[in-house]
Amino acid sequence: MTIEGYSDDAMEPFLSRDGKYLFFNNLNEPKVNTNLHWAERIDDLHFKYRGEIQGVNTPALEGVASMDRDGNFYFVSNRSYDKTASTLYRGKFADGELSGVDLVPGVSLAKPGIVNFDAEISADGNTLYFVESEFSFLGQPKSARILFARREGNMFVRDPSSASILKTINTDTLNYAPATSASELEIFFTRLDPQGPALYVAKRAGKMLVFESPVRISVVTGFVEGPTVSPDELSLYYHKKENGHFVIYRVTRTRAR
Repeated sequence: MTIEGYSDDAMEPFLSRDGKYLFFNNLNEPKVNTNLHWAERIDDLHFKYRGEIQGVNTPALEGVASMDRDGNFYFVSNRSYDKTASTLYRGKFADGELSGVDLVPGVSLAKPGIVNFDAEISADGNTLYFVESEFSFLGQPKSARILFARREGNMFVRDPSSASILKTINTDTLNYAPATSASELEIFFTRLDPQGPALYVAKRAGKMLVFESPVRISVVTGFVEGPTVSPDELSLYYHKKENGHFVIYRVTRTRAR
């Protein structure tokens, strides 16, 4: 996939629920100032780069964008972790700019060493899927599992059933970067397999039901992470490491399942 006017690393893609915008971040390594960017759709394989998202980026890390149908925008930043032990932020997106940026209340455990490093808001804005990870003193994740919280007014509350609903998703390895279909009957995510990160998909028959056993998306190969699904649910976008550079790829299927 091509982002016209942009040639740097592109990671953690998120396609807006109407398919009009692509959000992503540049390289998410400590040596780089990781910021949020956006592009506008030309066609399925071409987007026009519009620049950094205004009102959000700082010298800290900002990445892993997601947005509901109403323009409520969520992202990850470590800007206040030393003081809050929290990383999930939100704001309102319009015309390439984010306003009203603040921490998402009710999700973080606010415990040093516990990090939420991925999150995605559902299309209707009522469910926030997030990753909870324990980091070692070397700064590497020792665990990563996907959970979710439900909206209650202006805040979110962890759903006590999330662990059981996602029990087939979370294994002893790292499971992260959740992406959901609009119906939330499919979840795409990254799992660290012995050969490296791979993309998986799991289905369920109802929003309150347990997901079936995940299936690896075998046509997606190499060092791949960070899936996002198109509005028609026929295309999956993700980032791939290619010749030491991260680029965004697309894979398709003939019908939504």
